[in-house]
Amino acid sequence: MTTPTTLAQKILARASGRSHVAPGEVVTCAVDLAMIHDSGGPRRVEPILQDLGVGLFDRNKVVLISDHFVPGDTDEGARILELTRAWAKERQVAFHDGEGICHVVLPEKGHLKPGMLVVGGDSHSPTGGAFGAYMFGVGATEMAGVLATGEIWLKVPQTILIEWQNRLSDGVTAKDIMLALCGKLGMDGGQYQAVEYTGEAIRALSMQERMTLSNMAAELGGQAGLIAPDETTIAFLEKAGADLGSLDWASLKTDADAPVLSHHVFDAASLVPQVAAPHSPANSGPVTDAPGTPIQVAYLGACTGAKYEDLKNAAAILKGKTVASGVELLVAPSSAQDQSRAARDGILGTLEEAGAKLLPNACGICAGYGAHRLGEDVTCISSTARNFKGRMGANSSKVWLGSPFTVAASAVTGRISDPRPFLSEGAAR
Repeated sequence: MTTPTTLAQKILARASGRSHVAPGEVVTCAVDLAMIHDSGGPRRVEPILQDLGVGLFDRNKVVLISDHFVPGDTDEGARILELTRAWAKERQVAFHDGEGICHVVLPEKGHLKPGMLVVGGDSHSPTGGAFGAYMFGVGATEMAGVLATGEIWLKVPQTILIEWQNRLSDGVTAKDIMLALCGKLGMDGGQYQAVEYTGEAIRALSMQERMTLSNMAAELGGQAGLIAPDETTIAFLEKAGADLGSLDWASLKTDADAPVLSHHVFDAASLVPQVAAPHSPANSGPVTDAPGTPIQVAYLGACTGAKYEDLKNAAAILKGKTVASGVELLVAPSSAQDQSRAARDGILGTLEEAGAKLLPNACGICAGYGAHRLGEDVTCISSTARNFKGRMGANSSKVWLGSPFTVAASAVTGRISDPRPFLSEGAAR
């Protein structure tokens, strides 16, 4: 009889060339894809590769994306981008230069597919789990080892199953799910295991919304953030040009009787918009309980908060309105592709008419880069994943987290606000 196994076990068994792996075992896995970016990539790994006297294990399995130092508007940034471009040319790897944030660009360019083992040089690499790939982040030293050998060892994780029953209400998004989970489970709630999302609410989400869930598995402390592939996954990847071949994606799911570390069940229908107070995503609760704190900056950016659907949600709030006096609305679309689509559909125009200032398709102030870092004593509401002290600017700045709906509503009122009355108002017109 076949032993029931989790999605994580199935992927890692294939990667390690075994028929079965058990949680707690240490296995050596073949890496299907390695993703690096300009900040932690060539400038960090190349000196190690040179010291070892080795090249890349397979240049066709390496993707390089410039997104942290884009647009190179400082001397340091310009030098790092120049080094990155030279390395890409020398090593002949797939290179996406200034096309957007790595976690968004990687799947939209067709590099991911279900069942892959993918290693990324960034802490939000679990985003790939939205596509049924086991993807996780490593530091530069370990990445150099992967680039040299094409292998990595890891301890087979247990699975933490997070089930959301029923459907989300209007104005409530995947970002609200994740802020609620950070508040309920804490930032070590994932225990460096495989977090898997399931349930009716999850299956009803678009791929870009699922990406937000998998991305923020990092905020739960998980190694990976998995969602079993389905027809929605395959439709997205086929449109992106991924080579799926004869992939048996339907078998990539957690078996009904597979043992898991824990199984959390939540009601999506009862969830309301969430916000996280400074300085942790775990400081989360309903926006209705928030104090209506005045803000000076509203930021729509990052891989969790400025994809096409995020911009569309913000525009639904901002249409026909203007940003409050004394508030700066900054918008950094997470990819050039999503920005172009938003422009064609009139979404970008709506944001700009409301008073938004458009920034480059890059990580920007989410990761503390660029000219628009927060100044002293600034209060900001942001669609990013993290609000740690000093991460987005001055140590005295204070960052609240919310969904794009909530960020947009707060930009209009000038204070932390519930977005649902704006949506009701729009429906009534």
